[in-house]
Amino acid sequence: MGRNRPAGAVGPRDAAMDEALRALAEPRRRAILQLVAHSELSAGEIAGCFDVTRTAVSQHLTVLKNAGLLSERRLATRRLYRARPEGLAGLREFLDEMWASSLEVARDLVESDLGAAGGGQAAG
Repeated sequence: MGRNRPAGAVGPRDAAMDEALRALAEPRRRAILQLVAHSELSAGEIAGCFDVTRTAVSQHLTVLKNAGLLSERRLATRRLYRARPEGLAGLREFLDEMWASSLEVARDLVESDLGAAGGGQAAG
């Protein structure tokens, strides 16, 4: 089921997930990830899609790369970027666990309500 870790205890997976969440909190970074989700683009091509300086885009790329959400490949003088779906694995696992737990709670509530309703009916 869920993790049996005390509240506030942080492991390596949690730290990576926190870094990914911080990186994704900024709307331009999410837009950059969407741009490079299915194709590899150069830093210049990515920068051309935004009304900010190339330096600002470069900083966003660095944050995404450090969070494990982008891969960078050098081709001559160009740097090419592509999304790393596996960089979201920890976050996805966390959300899947939370969803499964929520479904279990909902199921238990429905079963409890059905049991109470069925037990309160008189035969006749």
